[in-house]
Amino acid sequence: MKVIYTDSLVIGGGLAGLRIAIASRQRGYDTIVLSLMPAKRSHSAAAQGGMQASLGASIKGEGDNEEVHFEDTVKGSDWGCDQDVARMFVNTAPKAIRQLTAWGVPWSRVRKGDRQVVINGKKVTITEKGEAHGLITSRDFGGTKKWRTCFTSDGTGHTMLYAMDNKAIELGIPVHERKEAIALIHEDGVCYGAVVRDLVTGELLAYVAKATTIATGGYGRLYAVSTNAVISEGIGTAIALETGVATLGNMEAVQFHPTAIVPVGILTTEGCRGDGGLLLDKEGYRFMPDYEPDKKELASRDVVSRRMTEHMRKGKGVPSRYGDHLWLDITLLGKEHINKNLREVKEICEYFLGIDPVKEYIPVRPTQHYSMGGVRTKPTGESPNLKGLFSAGEAACWDMHGFNRLGGNSVAETVVAGMIVGEYVADHCAATTLNINTKLIEKFVRREENKIMNLLNRDTGENPFELRKEMQDIMMDKVGIFRNGDDLAKAVEELKVLNQRAKNIALRNRIASSNPELVEAIRVPKMIRLAQCVAYGAMLRTESRGAHAREDFPERNDRDWLKRTLTAWPSEDADLPEVAYEELDIMKMEMPPGSRGYGVDNTVHHPDTEKRVARIEEIKTANPDADRFEMQELLNPIEIPEKFKGKNERTGRGFK
Repeated sequence: MKVIYTDSLVIGGGLAGLRIAIASRQRGYDTIVLSLMPAKRSHSAAAQGGMQASLGASIKGEGDNEEVHFEDTVKGSDWGCDQDVARMFVNTAPKAIRQLTAWGVPWSRVRKGDRQVVINGKKVTITEKGEAHGLITSRDFGGTKKWRTCFTSDGTGHTMLYAMDNKAIELGIPVHERKEAIALIHEDGVCYGAVVRDLVTGELLAYVAKATTIATGGYGRLYAVSTNAVISEGIGTAIALETGVATLGNMEAVQFHPTAIVPVGILTTEGCRGDGGLLLDKEGYRFMPDYEPDKKELASRDVVSRRMTEHMRKGKGVPSRYGDHLWLDITLLGKEHINKNLREVKEICEYFLGIDPVKEYIPVRPTQHYSMGGVRTKPTGESPNLKGLFSAGEAACWDMHGFNRLGGNSVAETVVAGMIVGEYVADHCAATTLNINTKLIEKFVRREENKIMNLLNRDTGENPFELRKEMQDIMMDKVGIFRNGDDLAKAVEELKVLNQRAKNIALRNRIASSNPELVEAIRVPKMIRLAQCVAYGAMLRTESRGAHAREDFPERNDRDWLKRTLTAWPSEDADLPEVAYEELDIMKMEMPPGSRGYGVDNTVHHPDTEKRVARIEEIKTANPDADRFEMQELLNPIEIPEKFKGKNERTGRGFK
């Protein structure tokens, strides 16, 4: 049994994982990153559109600040987020983007003078101020009051990931590639590291650490069609669930992106619509203004996805052998703009569809895209149930996004959460003495060895690939963009059966090394349990909030459901998770619940909402001279690492 010791173990080599590793390494702690692949190939590279930070440099972002970004984020979450975390995030995001600049990210910049843009389907001229020339510019994204999304063409994630990985290399942080964590080592409410499988040799290793961070991304591949990379299977989240101690938060909150290409589901960035692209039906009619006359194509992602689905249900979709779809029209943006700012989109259309988006419409429809749920953490990023276990990025329910995230907030979260949680990881390393009996390590390694040997020695049983396909079809058909009680109940029952069948997987290829079938056999039972967390949580939540849309319960019910779903799987023999709820305290909210501004407001209000609104007015009346920074401290004082507490400077306004 080989044991590798370190201070900080980071599971996942994307933006969030690398940023946490950098933070702990800069504080002087030995750090190891585990990655399924070379870090520069992580799914973070697929983020096209941009990163939100309230710099306010471009003319259409003028007047933006932390308060506006905070309001957009809370509204976008449908009041399901942790407002302390949202405040930490918006205050730190401008610092994160400027740090990335220093590390080499070539952000697109403001050019003074006139330039043509497309707004609401029409070409208009805007004039950028001379004082902003050369500063980081921004584009429009859904659900925001200001143009806030900073970008590098449509390859933002690519440039960010390369700069981040280069910084990790500069600091000498080892990335152990082709390694997969398959179980967490824990005892008496403390996490001590992970059992890790070498994907090439099949060897099992024990990585023991003071702090273990899960940053493995989302669980999009629970669905048959997803914009996520094939490695986004939620395994990091699943091994936390399998401890029986750590809880997952809001697993039913799954976002569908409006514009994935048909049929393969590859993403075309929100930047297409942010830059002026339009959604059209089979008759070439622009339909979004009929549903959302204010924000139109730039309503929040969950809203646009539902409106598109509603429109196709009315028979307005474009028929194809892959099912109905709609059109995304970016031809009006022109060849020069597309070649410069939407280059990846153009290449995707050419390679996968054989069309030129400069001249032709792009076939799109809503597709699973993002997981708001994940390992439940405190604002520090640490699990409240399992000491020493941290999580960040899409793998975590930190909980910045609540039940829906704004475009551009996720790639921003990877870095901002990495900065903030990374400091708390380093603090934990400083305060912790590693004290573990090797018998405990051996117990977990032997347990995983036995599971693998059972798979390799079983003569007959289930095919893991078939189980996976059945699970994905269940999730796609019954736990999709619109949900109802009957379908969800069927999904839960069908997943119960799959969970039992998954205990009897047998392999055709019985070798321990370089065996994709064995990898699948290890992962699929974990994925089925995650799917059950999503389906069961969705069945129990009898309301509609953000991306969780119940056709049989269309109201957002703050009175009964203003709470976070917590799931745990304490029994190996169980077919269902244990579900509990964490109340969101309105009386501590900086921004009490209100209307998102989309469609008819059918909210069932909480009795404390009016009380909190009245209390906030009392505080404002009693402090008439307080500036926005002082008022924020009065309404919602937050804890944040000292190095990130400073104010953010903006053009023409200094630190105001």
